[in-house]
Amino acid sequence: MVELFSTSLLLPTDVSKAERVLIGLTRKSSNQTVRFLYSCFLSELDGVEMKLLHLIRFILDGQAYKISDYSDPTIMELHKIKKMIRREVHRMHAFVRFQETKDNMWVCEINPDFNVLPLIGKHFKDRYPALEWLIYDTRRAYAIYHKNHKIHFVTIDMEGKSKLIPRDILTDEELKYQNLWKQYFKSVNIEERNNKKLHLRHVPKRYWPFLIEKE
Repeated sequence: MVELFSTSLLLPTDVSKAERVLIGLTRKSSNQTVRFLYSCFLSELDGVEMKLLHLIRFILDGQAYKISDYSDPTIMELHKIKKMIRREVHRMHAFVRFQETKDNMWVCEINPDFNVLPLIGKHFKDRYPALEWLIYDTRRAYAIYHKNHKIHFVTIDMEGKSKLIPRDILTDEELKYQNLWKQYFKSVNIEERNNKKLHLRHVPKRYWPFLIEKE
């Protein structure tokens, strides 16, 4: 039996052509539209590339207004994806838990559903401009690293390691604050008013391994 698509074809990225397309998209639409396309691409969902191509063709054909055509099922689907990305970014803003290490760096691990690291860097850069910090995506094995008001993308070799942040690299002060935070979290909890279903909706269980108060 012969399979029609049995032969794979590798197409390397041509940076110069990609830059030309990006310039064209920006010129024929807006920076906001380009950010919309980028955010949807970072979803990594199956088939999202073809959905984006659908919109990109309209934009390059001078029909940038199509991004607001909710009667188009593909455009509507892209807006749903963008909404999911925005929700995940918001959760990362809320659920990031930096920990102070003995080498004066603040580090944390996250495991988002979507590849949102490129979208959250500015928030933490603005919030902690004087700190050296690192946010590591355990699912995608790369991090954003901030130092001297600049953000860099870095990869980390985790071979043979179960965790990026073992307790023995944390400062004594950090461990004390973590214990204090856990005690506070426990003390403000009112057992009689627990609403587990509501709690899980706002803090899904997949984030718990990275929340100090949930250890």
